[in-house]
Amino acid sequence: MKIKNFSYTTPPGILLRLACIMAAAALLSACSVGQMVVRGSQTILDSGADAMNRETDLQLAEAAIPANLKLIEGMLIEDPNNRTLLLFAAEGFYGFSYGFVELDDPARAALLYRRCQDYALRALALDGIDIEPRATSEAALQEALAGAGRGSVPALFWAASCLAQEINLNRDKIASVAGLAGAAVLMQRVMELEDGFYHGGAYLFFGVYYGGRSPMFGGDFARAEQNFQRAAAINDNKLLMVDLLWAEFLHRQQLDRSAFHSRLVSIVDAPDDLYPEMALVNAIAKQRAARLLTLEDKWF
Repeated sequence: MKIKNFSYTTPPGILLRLACIMAAAALLSACSVGQMVVRGSQTILDSGADAMNRETDLQLAEAAIPANLKLIEGMLIEDPNNRTLLLFAAEGFYGFSYGFVELDDPARAALLYRRCQDYALRALALDGIDIEPRATSEAALQEALAGAGRGSVPALFWAASCLAQEINLNRDKIASVAGLAGAAVLMQRVMELEDGFYHGGAYLFFGVYYGGRSPMFGGDFARAEQNFQRAAAINDNKLLMVDLLWAEFLHRQQLDRSAFHSRLVSIVDAPDDLYPEMALVNAIAKQRAARLLTLEDKWF
């Protein structure tokens, strides 16, 4: 009996399934169990952030935020290039520093703002924009940011915000103040790409930027007024932080005691449920407004 040559050809469908299984196995080996857990938990962080923004009890918020920040930092150890976590960290350290640390311990707040910048700049580097705003000329920064798209807006915004806040706490250091121009370049790019991001925060930035200095040193009260007005309009006059910064950085610089006083009193008297989605920010604004009113006789 003659035995015929026998050959076996794997059907194309089976090859395709095998290829998919092998590719999945490769992905799983490249993505640790820790990373998988981290990425599966991000929706919980979103919900937690929403709940925190709605919090009206400042003591509860102050006690809860540090543990959340350390949780995020722990997750970043497992997944260091996770853009979402980097931005959560940047925003969280900014909010905690501004809301609960800055007034009583500015030195500590400055260090926390630096940490915020580091996280934001790491997120920006994931877009191929690897910069150090403090040590880069305005022209070089503008060139580096020319290719930035809307996806880079959150990282640009928090990097600029934290850098500016750190500088504000170190106004006695000339080298530090020189970095403010770099923060303005970053925020200008935010303005160009998505001016309404984070409740029109870029307008608030430039309201402070132009209002917090006398015209002799680059201030421009008219431009500051325009930026504050635009920020107020974006938020339907419900975000009390707009009025707080308006009074603190423009009315004070203008030596307009009447406007300073009336705007701060309107913040203190505002209803707690004025803007439920931003209740925590409004509560912080009310607390800071009350504190600024105690300085009125000293400043005017």
